[in-house]
Amino acid sequence: MSPNDGQTIIANDDNIVLMSPPLIDRRLKNNNSNDRTASSTPATSTSSSPYLQPSTPPHVPSGFALQLNDAIASADLEQQEDTSNGNIVVSSSLIRNDVVIASPASQKSLRTHNPIRAIVDPIMAHSVKCGKERGDGKDQISLALGDPTAYGNIPPCPVIISAITDALQAPGMAAGYVNAVGTAEARHAIHKYHYPNTNNTNLDDREADSNIVVTSPDDVIVANGASGALELGLTALLDEDSVLLVPRPGFPLYQVIAESHGARVVHYDLLPNQGWECDLDHIDRIISEEEENAHDVSTKVVRGIVVNNPSNPTGAVYSEEHLMQIIKLAEKWNVPIIADEIYGDLVFGNNVFHPMANVASKLGYTVPIITASGLGKQYAHQFTVSLDTDLIPGWRLGWLIFQDSRHGSIHDVKKGAQRLAQVVLGASRLAQVVIPAVLDPSAESDVAAIAQWKEHLYTQVENQAALLCGLLKECQGLEVIHPQGAMYAMIKIHAHLFDEDIYDDVSFMKLLLEEENIVVLPGRAFGMGQEEERDTPVFRVVFCAPEDVLRCASERISSFCSRHAV
Repeated sequence: MSPNDGQTIIANDDNIVLMSPPLIDRRLKNNNSNDRTASSTPATSTSSSPYLQPSTPPHVPSGFALQLNDAIASADLEQQEDTSNGNIVVSSSLIRNDVVIASPASQKSLRTHNPIRAIVDPIMAHSVKCGKERGDGKDQISLALGDPTAYGNIPPCPVIISAITDALQAPGMAAGYVNAVGTAEARHAIHKYHYPNTNNTNLDDREADSNIVVTSPDDVIVANGASGALELGLTALLDEDSVLLVPRPGFPLYQVIAESHGARVVHYDLLPNQGWECDLDHIDRIISEEEENAHDVSTKVVRGIVVNNPSNPTGAVYSEEHLMQIIKLAEKWNVPIIADEIYGDLVFGNNVFHPMANVASKLGYTVPIITASGLGKQYAHQFTVSLDTDLIPGWRLGWLIFQDSRHGSIHDVKKGAQRLAQVVLGASRLAQVVIPAVLDPSAESDVAAIAQWKEHLYTQVENQAALLCGLLKECQGLEVIHPQGAMYAMIKIHAHLFDEDIYDDVSFMKLLLEEENIVVLPGRAFGMGQEEERDTPVFRVVFCAPEDVLRCASERISSFCSRHAV
């Protein structure tokens, strides 16, 4: 049967309903619905081709779904009385009577959802950025976005700009395809950067020592940002129903990637009163329970532990001693560590960044380390005096380094990641030209420029952190957990010191946005549920904005807290 003129398709998760506008309009009108139309755009020609709608339904007003279901049910009954006119067709097959059913979304795509978006988007949906439109003159200030370039006050390293400019003017313009795992120059520079002392020991002697793991540029994969590197590494590591341990609070991307592949995510706690260190006892209990309940004892259930250092969202920087404790626990359970080190040694005061792979080597390479890093935020090692990079998150340059254990535990994982890299044919070749320029500069002038930029960056970010945290510390009802590095700080909300309008992190965020037009991210966005936050809900702030913006935001937050204090 061919659809009549003006027929439209209503899509839901179960089927597609094809009906004429008068019929659906009559059903919805009977249900007192005066909201937006349920159908797609009416036909403008006499074509007999059916209208194809995506399987995901469009946004509809609250209550509309129930009205639509009622309308469909009523129309179905009416169809029994009017089948000769062909007014309605319900089908769950791909093709029936020339009616094409919309293709369903893949299960992977349906499993992919970002917790931040689910929490924040409904709150932000009706926010007004312009103070003039609000009527109070308060333009929106975001302390939520983890983009160091957002306000333009922190420029990228000048050597990066020069490298790109030179590449664009050179013959060939670095325009062709390259190896999917990255250019040879980029991978060599990354390896040399992470392992600057590799050439200090005779390679033959190192390979002859069974307790030493020799890494090379072949262990490096260049990816589309550190996020792309994590996606590549976790995809090679996880299967459906396998388990990934991630920190709570923690960056939600780990959960997004893992769950999209059908893996389970189990959160381990960070301890706010111990500098947000990993709760080792909690990790031990989780792995013990998961392995004990495993149906197939021949396959590891827990495939990896994610450790983010320096941390987003907490700003924690872990001591070498604590990292050794984590590695020893991973060795006990024979579990790889995924080290997210995108913030490298962006640390404050006397804190020192210790790369996880470097610590693992000191312990005899007993645990494999998959390191994810990149040029998007900030990266440098304490033992690399003059090399630094970055602040180009939009250029999407990241990488993975596979440092295996002396037992060859992740050999197949690395090979799998190399195969997966071929799916997207690697990162931009043009962007990759900056990697050797900043990680392995040859000109003395570039070395000096990088060192100068690095000193200015560190001073600026640390001063901004001190300023914002110092001002928020004076706000009634708030407690600042001072960051040790990265670009973030977590702020405790003592809800019992506020009126009934503020009872958790989400209510705090929502009211702060409504009354002061300040955006922060609630702890819920980083895995902290209501149960964990019952006594001390938290929110995260980013301190990359210029000082005058940070002062203005702090003044508004202070006024807000005073207004709601009891």
